[in-house]
Amino acid sequence: MSKPTERISEWSQKIENYQAVSWDRLPEIYLYMDQVLTFMEKQLSLFERDEHTGLLSSSMINNYVKAGVLPRPKSKKYSRSHLALLTIVCLLKQVLSLQDIHALLKTSLDTQSESELYDAFCKAQKTSIEEVCERVDSAAQKGDSALTKLAMDLSIEADARRVAAERILSEQQKGTIEKDLDK
Repeated sequence: MSKPTERISEWSQKIENYQAVSWDRLPEIYLYMDQVLTFMEKQLSLFERDEHTGLLSSSMINNYVKAGVLPRPKSKKYSRSHLALLTIVCLLKQVLSLQDIHALLKTSLDTQSESELYDAFCKAQKTSIEEVCERVDSAAQKGDSALTKLAMDLSIEADARRVAAERILSEQQKGTIEKDLDK
C-alpha cells in the first residue's frame, strides 16, 4: 500500500490535469436523472473527499429545483444548461450555502449567458487548481509535516475567502432589497 504522501501526490497530479467538460462538449441531448447522475459522477469524482463520498444525488437535484437554483426539467429530462449549473452548484456548495449560490447564479446570469458563466467558472477553477496543486506538490516533497502545515494554511485561506464571498453576496442582496423598496 502506498504512503499518504504518495497518494496525495497522485491525486494532485490527477486533479491538476483535470479539465471540466467544456460547454460545447456537454451533451446536447436531454438526459434522464440516472444519466445526469452518471455524467456528474465522472465530472466531479476528483473533488470528492474520498471514493465513498458522492457530491450529488437525485434528491439533491430535486431540492435544487424546488429551491429555484436550477430550472425545472422538461418532461423529467435535463439539458446542457442543467449540467453546467449542477457542476457549479456541486462545487460551490462545499463553500457557500444554497441561498448564497442561488443569489450568485441569479446575479451572474443577469449579465452573462449560462455558457459564459460556465466557461468563466471553469477557467477560474482551472487557475485555482493549478495554484493549489503547485503548493501541494511542493509540500509533498518535504514530507508529512509540510503537508499538515499546508492543510492548515489552505483551510485558513478557504475560510477567509468564504467569509469575503458571503459578505459580498450579503451586501449585494441588501442593495437589491433596498432598490426594490425604493420603487
